[in-house]
Amino acid sequence: MSDIFNEVDEEVRRERLQRLWDKYSILIIAVAVLIVAGIGGWRFYEYQVAQKAAVAGAAFENAVTLGEQGKHAEAQAAFDKVAAEAPQGYAVLARFRAAAELGQTNKDNAVKAYETLAADGSLGPTWQDLANLRAGLLLVDTASYADLGKRLEPLTQPTRTFRHTARELLALAAWRERDFAAARRYVDMISADGETPPGARTRVEALSALLSADGKS
Repeated sequence: MSDIFNEVDEEVRRERLQRLWDKYSILIIAVAVLIVAGIGGWRFYEYQVAQKAAVAGAAFENAVTLGEQGKHAEAQAAFDKVAAEAPQGYAVLARFRAAAELGQTNKDNAVKAYETLAADGSLGPTWQDLANLRAGLLLVDTASYADLGKRLEPLTQPTRTFRHTARELLALAAWRERDFAAARRYVDMISADGETPPGARTRVEALSALLSADGKS
């Protein structure tokens, strides 16, 4: 008797499923097609991204090689091309490397290139700080302490990524202009920062000794 009831239940379920299929079959097929198409489209997109990254990587490495060979103008042009055509990651790196290559032949134009990067809010604070720092490195031997301060003082704050180098450059610039009080302020900031790299700490200890000697003279 139970077998008969089971057969009846199965028949009822089949009829219900058939009615559901007859009613929604087109929708179910459409959804399935969309899922397959979506997966295929995503795979194709991933392939395209990987291909573009591979091409950009090869072009970037070629530009690096040109720079290492001393062909700075050619390297700059190659980096500019990568910056214009590559995905964002490589494009940003290429813009910085193009400015660095320009610094080998025309320091003033390289500083302007870094200033353009520093003003580009789409890069984010860390990249903008790096651009200001790189400009400061080019100018540290010639710019006044006041000019470097305008560029680098914001970078010396405790939360900034490149604070150690910024403080070191400003301490050096202040010492060069015999502004010993300002130089000592940055030396103390470097010494008190527990995250100061060992190399920077060693250099600032040497500068501190010079400040002490100058103070006695």
